[in-house]
Amino acid sequence: MPGESAATIGKSVQIRGEVKGNEDMVVEGLIEGTVTLTEHRLTIGANAHVTANVTARDVVVQGNLQGDIHAAGRVELRSGSVVNGDIRAARLSVEDNAIFSGKVELDGTAAAVAEAAKGGAHPPASVSTQPAGALFGAN
Repeated sequence: MPGESAATIGKSVQIRGEVKGNEDMVVEGLIEGTVTLTEHRLTIGANAHVTANVTARDVVVQGNLQGDIHAAGRVELRSGSVVNGDIRAARLSVEDNAIFSGKVELDGTAAAVAEAAKGGAHPPASVSTQPAGALFGAN
């Protein structure tokens, strides 16, 4: 709703377990477990440390995330973010100086995923990424 602010998990807050919500959320603290905001936006702040599988409409990562991301909409990896895990989303934005290790599956629409699951269409394209050194043969 317009004018509503997001729920905030502060820098000193630590949560271990399952986090679910029906509003946008900003995480500045520590979360270990799962985060589910199916119809809302999750922002992982610059000082946050999240070790969780995340499901949200949109996900913005500014800090550290270890776990998989599933977003019906957009995933944004901002400059300075560190993400270790797989991303499945309709759209992906990666800024300079963001660090990402994992697989990316961009499906575009939920209908394409449902059709592929039934075997009626080819599955969405999948992109594997490797650390920069591995791409250029430096190990």
